[in-house]
Parts: sequence; C-alpha cells; structure tokens
Amino acid sequence: MCQNCSKELAKTYDPKGIEGRLYKKWEDNGYFHAEVDRSKKPFTIVMPPPNITGQLHMGHALDNTMQDILIRYKRMQGYNALWQPGTDHASIATEVKVIENLKKQGIDKHDLGREGFLEKCYEWKDEYGSRIINQLKKMGSSADWQRERFTMDKGCSDAVLEVFVKLYEKGLIYKGSRIVNWCPVCKTSISDAEVEHEEQDGFFWHINYPVVGEEGRFVEIATTRPETLFGDTAVAVNPDDERYKDIVGKMLKLPMTDREIPVIADPYVDKEFGTGCVKITPAHDPNDFEVGKRHNLEEITVINDDATMNHFAGKYEGMDRYECRKALVDDLKEQGLLVKVEPHSHNVGTHDRCGTTVEPMVKQQWFVKMDELIKPAVEAVKNGDIQLLPKRMEKTYFNWTDNIRDWCISRQLWWGHRIPAYYCPDCGEMVVAKSAPQKCPKCGCGHMEQDPDTLDTWFSSALWPFSTLGWPKKTEDLDYFFPTDVLVTGYDIIFFWVIRMIFSGYEQMGKAPFHTVLFHGLVRDSQGRKMSKSLGNGIDPLEVIDKYGADALRLTLITGNAPGNDMRFYWERVESSRNFANKVWNASRFIMMNLEGAAITEPSADELQPADKWILSKVNTLAKDVTENMDKYEMGIAVQKVYDFIWDEFCDWYIEITKTRTYNKEQDPVSANAAFWTLKTVLTEALKLLHPFMPFITEEIFCTLHPKEETIMLAKWPEYRADWNFPAEEEMLEHCKDLVKGVRNVRTEMDVPPSRKAKIFIVADDAALRETFEKTREAYQNLAGASDVSVQADKNGIEDDAVSVVIPGATLYLPLEDLVDFEKEKERLLKEKERLTKELARSRGMLSNEKFLSKAPEAKVQEEKEKLAGYEQMMAQVEERLAQMNR
Repeated sequence: MCQNCSKELAKTYDPKGIEGRLYKKWEDNGYFHAEVDRSKKPFTIVMPPPNITGQLHMGHALDNTMQDILIRYKRMQGYNALWQPGTDHASIATEVKVIENLKKQGIDKHDLGREGFLEKCYEWKDEYGSRIINQLKKMGSSADWQRERFTMDKGCSDAVLEVFVKLYEKGLIYKGSRIVNWCPVCKTSISDAEVEHEEQDGFFWHINYPVVGEEGRFVEIATTRPETLFGDTAVAVNPDDERYKDIVGKMLKLPMTDREIPVIADPYVDKEFGTGCVKITPAHDPNDFEVGKRHNLEEITVINDDATMNHFAGKYEGMDRYECRKALVDDLKEQGLLVKVEPHSHNVGTHDRCGTTVEPMVKQQWFVKMDELIKPAVEAVKNGDIQLLPKRMEKTYFNWTDNIRDWCISRQLWWGHRIPAYYCPDCGEMVVAKSAPQKCPKCGCGHMEQDPDTLDTWFSSALWPFSTLGWPKKTEDLDYFFPTDVLVTGYDIIFFWVIRMIFSGYEQMGKAPFHTVLFHGLVRDSQGRKMSKSLGNGIDPLEVIDKYGADALRLTLITGNAPGNDMRFYWERVESSRNFANKVWNASRFIMMNLEGAAITEPSADELQPADKWILSKVNTLAKDVTENMDKYEMGIAVQKVYDFIWDEFCDWYIEITKTRTYNKEQDPVSANAAFWTLKTVLTEALKLLHPFMPFITEEIFCTLHPKEETIMLAKWPEYRADWNFPAEEEMLEHCKDLVKGVRNVRTEMDVPPSRKAKIFIVADDAALRETFEKTREAYQNLAGASDVSVQADKNGIEDDAVSVVIPGATLYLPLEDLVDFEKEKERLLKEKERLTKELARSRGMLSNEKFLSKAPEAKVQEEKEKLAGYEQMMAQVEERLAQMNR
C-alpha cells in the first residue's frame, strides 16, 4: 500500500463489496444534504417525482443518472448543490392497485366508504411507496433524502389549495361541460398524458343519410364509430366545396332515429378526405365539440360511463358500444343505408393504466382556463429565458402551446387532492375555499357538502419546483434555492408536465421555475423497440446492477447519449463498461503498489521528464474540455473524453512509459520521484473527472489513494492551470507514439515475438525532430522493443535489407537480422514447403481424375479448385521468402 494509506485496494474489483457500504457512508455523513448558505452559490435540481406505485425501469435509471451526474459535478465545483427528491401520489395508478388488492380480499371500495378506502391507500403507500426510492439509491443517486417530499404531504397539499383558490378567484378555474377523455373501466376523466395512441386496424363505414323532402337523394358520410350516430346533431361540409353548396341548410333524416339534423358549412371539413361530408357529434369528439360551439349545436351524450348505450340509442339501449356497433351496422345494411365498408388503419386512444379504449365524452368537470396562463410560458422560450435542449424540442413545445385547450383537472377518484368546492344541499350555492365553510353564506344551512372529485395528479406536480421548497410560506429555502436551475426529463412528457410547471411558476412566483430543460430520449431494447410489459422486453436495472454494478450501468446509459435521442440497450455495452471499471481498478492498484513506501514530493518543472509534462498537459486540457462539455450538458461527449484519456493516454501509454523509471528508482531517485508524483497527481485528477459518472469506484480508489480525505464527492473539481500547459512536450510525445505504433505494426506483421529486441535507426532531416527523439528515448525505447536507438540525419551504416517504417517527419529502419532468427525461420519455411508440396500433389491429382470430375458435385469441384489456387499462392510466397534468405 502507498505511504500513509490505511488500506489497499482488493485484488479484484467487486462492486457488490463496495457500493452498499459507500452509499451508507455518504448518507450517514450527510454529504447529499444542502442547507441555506449565503456564502455559496446555489444550484438546484428537482427530481421528477416517480409514482409511489413505480418500480425502477431503464427510463428512471437514465433520468436519475443524468441528474446525479449534474449534481455531483456542481457539488465538486463548490456550488451549494440541492437535488430535491420526492414521490407522486399517482391518483389513478394507486387507486387501481389498491382496488385490485382489496378485490383479492373480497372487499369493494364502496363498502369501505371514502375515508376507509383512503386509509387503505395510505397503508399501501407506507408499505410500497418507498420502494422506488430505495431502488434509486442503488443507482448511487445523491439526492437530499432528508428533504424528501410527497405530493400529498401537508406542505404540498397547502400549495394545491392555495393555487386552486387563487385561480378560481381570478376566474381562471371554472366548472363547465366540455369534452374530456373518459375511461369506462376506471370511470374517471383522464389527462392527455394518460392516453396512449396506438395504430389499430379498423374500418370506415360509409352510411347514407337521406335528404328530407328529396326522395332518393342522400348525403354519404364515412365514420370509424357508427355507434355515435345517435349523438349526431349536424352533417358538415366545406363552404368552398362546390359539390354540396346546394344542400347547405337542408335537413337530413338521421338513420335509425326519428330526428332530423341540418347540413352546415364549416372550414374544419377537409374536402379531399373521405366523402367531404362529416357527421358532427359534439358530445363524443373534441373537434366536433368545437364545431358544435361555433354553430350552437346541441350536445347529446349517447354512451354511459361504463361504455354502454343510453336511451338516446333507442332499441340499442343497454348494449356495450361494440355490440351496438355490430347490430347497428347490420340494421343499416338491411335498410339499404350502408354504402360500403373500407379497411382503415387509424390511431386509437387507450388508457395507459388499464388498456381500455378511451371514450371522448362531454362531462361536467373542473377546468383551468389556459389562453392567458400559457402566454408567459410561450414568451419565456421565445426570448431565451428558458432554454430547451435539444433546441428542436421547441417545435413540439410551440405546437402544443399554439393548440392549447382548457385543462380538465377533475378526476372521479377518491385518492388525491379533493377539490375545495363546497355545495349547499338546500339552495345549491357553491363556495370555493381552502377549508370547509361553517354554513352556507346564502341560506345559512349548516352542512355544506364537498365536491366528491379529486384533482388531476399533474395539478400538484405542476407546483413541484416551489411547493417542495415550502411555498406558499415564504421560507428561506424558497428564497435561496428557487428558481431551480435544470429540469431533466423525458421528451414524452414535454406537454403534460414541463409546460404546466413553467406557466405555474410564472403565475404563482412571477418567474421561470428553471432556466434549462434537458430532454433525454427513451431507452429501447437492442432491436430498437420500446420496452414494454406486452413485449416482455424490459430490462430490470437492478438485475444489471446485481450482475455488473451501478457504475457499469451508469456508464452504459450515458456513453454516446445525446440530448433528446433514443438509445438502445445492449448487454455487450454493459460488459464493456464493466471492463473499463476493471481497467481503472487494476491501473490504480498497480500505481499504489509502486507508490508503496515512497516519500513523494512535488518535483520542480526541470525535474519533470517530457512524458510527465505531456500527461499533465493532456489531463489539463481534458479538465477544460470536460468542463465545457458539462456546462453545455453534453454528458455523453464528456464521459467519452474521460474514458479515452484514462484507457488510452494514461493506462496504455503513460503508465507503460514510466515503468522503467519506477522500477529503477534506486538508480535515479529524482526521475522516479517525478514519475511517482505525476502518476498519483494525474490519477487523482482523472478520478475526479470520472466521479460524477462512476461515483462508487472513484470514491473507493480516491479514499484509498488519499486516506486523509473524507470523500471524493467534496473534492475540488479540476480546473485548467496555465502552469500545466506544455504544448512542446505534447508534440514531442506524439512523435514518440507514432514511432512505437509504427514499430509495433511491423513486428506484428512479421510475427516477431515480444521478447526479441531490435535496434532502431531513426533518420530525420529536421535537426529539431532529431533532438526530440534524443530527449525522449525513455518514452519509447522500451515500448518499441528496441535494443538500441540511433538517431541520425542519413542512412549511413544501415543495411540494405533493413525493414523501413515511414512516420511523420522521419523514417525508421530495423535490421532484418534483429527481427528474424534466420536458421529457425529457414527451418520453418522448409517444413511449410514440404507440407504445401504434398497438398499441391493431392489437389492436382484429384482435379486430373476424370472419375472425380464427372461424379463429384459441381460445388465440391469448385471448392477443390479454390484450394489449389490458395496452395499455389502460398507456395510462391514461401519460395520467395526462401530466395530472399539465401540472397
């Protein structure tokens, strides 16, 4: 072990043996915790709160790895870094889980009542809610767990009440009837975020609607949902469509009903699509709803909450929507009103929780009025106050803001923040307040009833950047840590969460909640498919950690990762990352073994050899480049540079170059000391640069190398130093590397064993370059396997048969007799000639045998001809080599 070290590194790197121990050390010592400190500049990230129903998947692993890299980097730079964690109550997901659990016990939620059911939800949360947090800790996430929040804790709940009441009083929250996404199984409205659109094969049913008063004349419409026909209140055509101008204003007989509906003109209709006539069902289609508002059309809901048909469907009442579809189509065909059926592939919305096809329905719900609230969020991105990375995400962002609709925030669930609206059972008066009124302000009734609905989960998570810091109270944390700095999230929730946090920040705090949004892509399987339960192609991050360690998984996820781009997961890449960890471990262990007993002092610049200055200059430039990449959030580029430096420049070159000096420390202690100091210094700098990406292995090595240091987490991030800038030595060592590579290539081609040394003649016209090769002999002589080196201006004294290697600025010559043992080589070649003579005789004999040529398959004959050509070529090469040796 090195001098003053309290322990030495284990012989082999075992992640299982160190990761749990180190994480406990970090937590126990409070290294993740941040308190207000006005002497330091804050840097804050809020963790996208995972659902309490959640289990760690690769998306979580990537998202939290990126956040942890940033927070560790900023912590080392001296910022007061806060990574604010927490979990989301996930109203629908949790309610579904608890209901399923109760069903197994034979209990219905309604039998428990609301309060009893909520008790079960909290019990479930207490048992399972921290599961994903513990899994995130396995990843090495250095979040401030002492500050962990929950979207339904008292502080966050107070924030929800504050915002709801404020927005209501400003007229920005209202209750009204609008089209919503309705899940017939969960029996609640759901947000756009909870609707997954999947391509499904379906049909276009073409149906004739008779024109009233014109016997035999029809308007042909095409629909993918015939069962909604009962809710039609008009048929629309484009006002510029010449085909239908004469029927605008006329009435149509709605098939299978006794109703008549008008033909209206509206630019919403695409003349080129379908028949150019569109049935308008305002209560069951969001676009039709808007058309209906423009034309004052009636909204007729024809489907019940459980997806059965209601009384407006006549004889089909009580049927499931798909049963009704089949029966209705049969009846239309029988009446001669079904024109044709065409196959049609289209997007169908399904609930991401239960897989049920969502039904658009007009419902009495609570909404947030968005037209004014969204304006600051649009302006913030346009003027650069908020930067979206990659920039192409702006297109998606503005596409959503430009087509904003009022946000449905009520859910027909029990688990969640209950809407703070209270109704008088006697006079119907409604009061919105943070707490229940004692009596009705209008009639004095003493028992007001609270709205049964809860709020959309996104309503509370939209307040996350400031509610977690104590708002609506004016806390010191809020004043110091807000606004936060960077939000890291997947591009798939840009609308649902990111935009809502932004407009909520401006509305409640008067400022942007963060200055940068860093979007990452999805982690796909090796075939490029999205990981899903249905495909069974999900990879459990904990399984990867158990097999290869958290550091290997983190390195795999971030290597080659570019903002906004999807990535593929390959087990081979994890193995490669594990191999890199082994390389770092073994190199560090080798260095520390060589440092054993050495009293190292910092050398003067004159005592540093060219190779020392070269590697110091390289790590110095690396620190500058990696810092620039990190500040641009180019984490994949940054880690690749660190990886390449450690593996290539440091391990494969510098450590090898210094071996002679460190082994011969007694002969030249000054040179050895310079090498020892440089090895330890550069390893230390490299470990610091690698730490944010691979925290566990770097902590173990660093604290073994520097036993007086508490942790690498609080070590100073490397900064560029002018006194470590050695461009001349960098150029010198590049020449040395070219020399070594050139010689090694020749030795490999000639199959020269590593133990065989050869003299190297270096011929260069440039005197400065000759001086470089003279000064840097120790950097290349041993690596090139040179017995001796002669640097000269011409070819004097070099045999004609010497092997030549051209490198930039010089030519290398290696005497052939140094590379080859002539007698052994001649013996080998003669044996090879004897073998080839027999093979040629055999092959020529077969190919001159008429019986073989006539009976053997054509492929076999061709194979033998190819063998003969190969033997002939090999024999020519052997004879040429023998002739050369005889000369």
